[in-house]
Amino acid sequence: MRRVLLIGLFIVLTMLAGAQVLAPVDSILEQVESEVLSGDSLANASLFPVPMDFDYIPAEETPELVADRLSCLQQTIALPYNSNIHGFINFFTIRNREYTRLMLRRKDLYFPLFEKYLSLYNLPEELKYLSIIESGLNPRAVSRASAVGLWQFMSFTGRYFDLKNDWYFDDRMDPEKSTEAACKYLSQLYGMFHNWDLALAAYNSGPGTVKRAIRRSGYKKTFWEIYNYLPRETRSYVPQFVAIIYAMNYAEEHNMIETAMEETIPHDTLHVKKFLHLDTFAKLTGTCTEDILQLNPSIRHNALPDNGKTFVLKVPMTTKEELDKYRTAILDSASKSGRKEVEKLAKAATGNTAGRELIVYRVQYGDVLGLIAQRHHVRIDDIRKWNNLHSNLIRTGQRLNIWVIPTQKVSQLKPRVATPTESKIGQP
Repeated sequence: MRRVLLIGLFIVLTMLAGAQVLAPVDSILEQVESEVLSGDSLANASLFPVPMDFDYIPAEETPELVADRLSCLQQTIALPYNSNIHGFINFFTIRNREYTRLMLRRKDLYFPLFEKYLSLYNLPEELKYLSIIESGLNPRAVSRASAVGLWQFMSFTGRYFDLKNDWYFDDRMDPEKSTEAACKYLSQLYGMFHNWDLALAAYNSGPGTVKRAIRRSGYKKTFWEIYNYLPRETRSYVPQFVAIIYAMNYAEEHNMIETAMEETIPHDTLHVKKFLHLDTFAKLTGTCTEDILQLNPSIRHNALPDNGKTFVLKVPMTTKEELDKYRTAILDSASKSGRKEVEKLAKAATGNTAGRELIVYRVQYGDVLGLIAQRHHVRIDDIRKWNNLHSNLIRTGQRLNIWVIPTQKVSQLKPRVATPTESKIGQP
């Protein structure tokens, strides 16, 4: 009997140790990742819990109790129980309970917005918890892979859903725009797989990765059937999603009670049609730049451009009151201060698109990235940035987005004869 128990314990440890906590660029999840990488695995957190709060004594929860609680929460998306999910539940409720408490404090900042768009797109309300796994409810989160915002969009995917980003703005950091884009993307993924677990896995690793896993599994139809054919990170994604739903809804049962909730700064709006230096504007209105950026997280470099468009700037109520008294003088000063320096930085920034027009260039046989950059009067780094290229390698027939200055706009010239070395690089 003892031998059977030991074997069973070994199997559970092996399964749980294979799980990896995804780490959005939130300081708490950075801590989680360091613990996992250092060998302080979820298996240990599950079987030998060490509460971070020494006054807290975790209740002994049987698998039957956890499974029953999950069944009570289930709405549209399946919330199954298994040892893998239980390990993540223990992680969020015991070992890293402070992270869950932070999410409880932040949820009212964004959950009403999420619920609004999920309802608009007829999506399950449970999907509002996905942003916790993606970004820790941090609209300015940036991952190591350069995914950005509450919903962690990569640049290419963001542009597909009309989330623009340049030196001044990144729509992926805009809570409203990115939430609507996430709803559109999730709707597409569910329409593709007709299964929410698979749709979530595809949100994490891309639909192509999930389709390959399905083929390799012999065309199995559920997440758990293709589990072993998915990347390690994606295998942990759905269990984390289930676990955070449990942790957020049974927080009180785990002595995680939050009364001081984070709230949005009371604010009004200001329509800005020309350059505005936010540091100057904040100083003259008696507020701080950090508050303005908290209300407008999509602003990247503390300034609004003079690009002929109107930007609706959210400002603290105290700022609006001061602005009403000295509006002309304040806006005039903030539109001149730092303008030359900011515009110079914007023009020099890699991947800048301000004042440029987009053309799509199709790579010809013999092309190299340096030649294409020279022909269009741009830098190699710009082309790489615009097209999310990780190297200078390109292939014949590939389409490249290139932003050119209108006065330097050129037609697609017939490429010169390439040297043998260059021809190899340009080949598929």
